[in-house]
Amino acid sequence: MAGLRRALPNVASYVDDRIVRWRTGTSEGQVAVLLALIFLSAGIMFVSLISYNTFPAATFVIPMLLGTMALRYKPLLALVMFIVVATAITVTHETISSGMTTGRISTLVVMAVVAVLVLFESSRHRSGLPGPLGEAMLVELKDRLQAQGVVPPLPEGWRSQSAMLSAGGAKFAGDFLVANLSEDETRLEMVLVDVCGKGVAAGTQSLQFAGALGGLIGALPPLGLFSAGNDFLIRQNWDEGFATAVHVLVNLTTGDYSIINAGHPPALRWEATTGVWEIDGARGTALGIMKRPDFHQTTGRLEPGDALMFYTDGVVESRTQDFTAGIEWLRTEAATIVSHGFEQAPRRILKLVTSGDDDRAVLILSRPGARKRPAEGTGSSASRPNLALP
Repeated sequence: MAGLRRALPNVASYVDDRIVRWRTGTSEGQVAVLLALIFLSAGIMFVSLISYNTFPAATFVIPMLLGTMALRYKPLLALVMFIVVATAITVTHETISSGMTTGRISTLVVMAVVAVLVLFESSRHRSGLPGPLGEAMLVELKDRLQAQGVVPPLPEGWRSQSAMLSAGGAKFAGDFLVANLSEDETRLEMVLVDVCGKGVAAGTQSLQFAGALGGLIGALPPLGLFSAGNDFLIRQNWDEGFATAVHVLVNLTTGDYSIINAGHPPALRWEATTGVWEIDGARGTALGIMKRPDFHQTTGRLEPGDALMFYTDGVVESRTQDFTAGIEWLRTEAATIVSHGFEQAPRRILKLVTSGDDDRAVLILSRPGARKRPAEGTGSSASRPNLALP
């Protein structure tokens, strides 16, 4: 027993290593899975030769389907060939013993059709990986890129919350957020983006664009960031290669902020003294449409109790509600929600949005605390002249 206890950790470590190798798509992992499935098929063949009624030829479908989920095309082809030979052996043995029957012929035909469909489907995997592995790789990529959009813990007196829903509940969406907090925790920079398209159709473009912006945010000034993003989209030559975006840069020490809008729905500012969501005036051209888009920047200051809200068009626009009416609806509903506090406000807002065929996202940056009486000339949003990308 003592020897068994000492061996178990080694066995567990070996199995875990093989699972990791399989999940990463390495040749060693594929060979290990192939040998395991061949061993299973050989076991089915052995039992079938002893008692065909217990394990008839149709039982070989089990390792074949497992191979579809775990193996690349070439290892799967080897497995299918082995199963074909094993099936021929068992059926031939049973035919010699009891003769060929109509049911047995039907089973062979079904097995042949399944084998052809399995190989055809595997050959169409453009990633070269079986379905679960390809999906796992894509999901991991999505998770890593979305990690760039997680706003780091903010200094005391500030809070950021966001919520996103994709069209149809898909895991991939055209809306994404990238954020960066300076090392001294005095400057917060965020960009909310809506890539043209809906749901999965915009998912791959969103992943690419999120990676591009995520690598540049914080390294370039706001206009330089939008300029680089605009150039990136133009170079892609996508059929629908444009995106709307809104950029906010906040000084967490003073509360001063600037907003640049690239064809995105207007930001909203919560005035704690009035209890109203005011519409910000920043406007601009969507990214990816022209080489030198123009933007209109606004600046202002968030006092304690104030907040900024950013959202995508899926929140305010639908087949039954136009853009302008949707913004007024959002201002009214959001005012009711935050009047009781900002806790989970983005999620509560999205729950009120009629489920449609567009992705939805809401981001709220708030400065909790009692509102002080603003000094003369502060606390209001001021516009700057139009800014053009260099």
